[in-house]
Amino acid sequence: MTHVGRFAPSPTGPLHFGSIVAATGSLLAARAAGGKWLVRIEDVDEARTAPGAASEILHVLEKLGMAWDGEVVFQSARTRLYRDALESLGNFTYPCSCSRREIEGIYRGTCRNGARGEARAIRIRVENERIAFLDGIQGEFAQNLEREVGDFVLLRADGYFAYQLAVVVDDEEQGVTHVVRGADLLDSTPRQIRLQKCLGFDTPAYAHLPVAANEHGEKLSKQTQASPVEPAVPVLFRALGFLGQNPPDELLDADIPSFWNWAIANWDMEKVPKTKMIQENA
Repeated sequence: MTHVGRFAPSPTGPLHFGSIVAATGSLLAARAAGGKWLVRIEDVDEARTAPGAASEILHVLEKLGMAWDGEVVFQSARTRLYRDALESLGNFTYPCSCSRREIEGIYRGTCRNGARGEARAIRIRVENERIAFLDGIQGEFAQNLEREVGDFVLLRADGYFAYQLAVVVDDEEQGVTHVVRGADLLDSTPRQIRLQKCLGFDTPAYAHLPVAANEHGEKLSKQTQASPVEPAVPVLFRALGFLGQNPPDELLDADIPSFWNWAIANWDMEKVPKTKMIQENA
């Protein structure tokens, strides 16, 4: 089976070091397996999209020599696919009129037998079952969605499709076989597996990389004022080291093609730290 991986950033701002770690890990996993690497811009939540961010993300990837296969996919142009998938779920879903203020913690199915007012969202029913998978880095991970998550939203009250639905539809439609991404999304995976089962989709292999944190133990992100990267070999070198690949010092002086030649030839998923977060001090 051909390995098809993907990098799927949200265009809420420029790429930071944590983004480069995720891109590097997913790209190397695909290229080391002789497979394809796709880029998808996850802008389904258009309200959070920063003007010009998508173009800047693609520009930085190009400067870093991260060549993708095929056309870049934009979620904002694929809402018909999400609508079709939602409609195909039929009785697995129900309308919900609950506001955020009315929900504390796990959603207990208040509207399962009928919304109490104007429906604001659409949820999917979950079952009292253990959904488990073997992560390629973090090991076995399992959740009981009914006890730990509750029925979750597929169409939000503001009219936008939820991330969980969009990502599952996109991965299936694009033929993604391996999802290598940050461990901040580990908890989302059982929900996505539930959706895949309900839609009759295949489940990709998952590997969740440790995420980069600042000195306060917060994940690097736009919200934590993570700095944009300088698109040059040093940031790639840092990402390789962060992922446990022990690049030689002389690689710092290499050009971009030589860097990737070494990184692909020496990629070893077994060396990636089996932890969810690592503080990045550089």
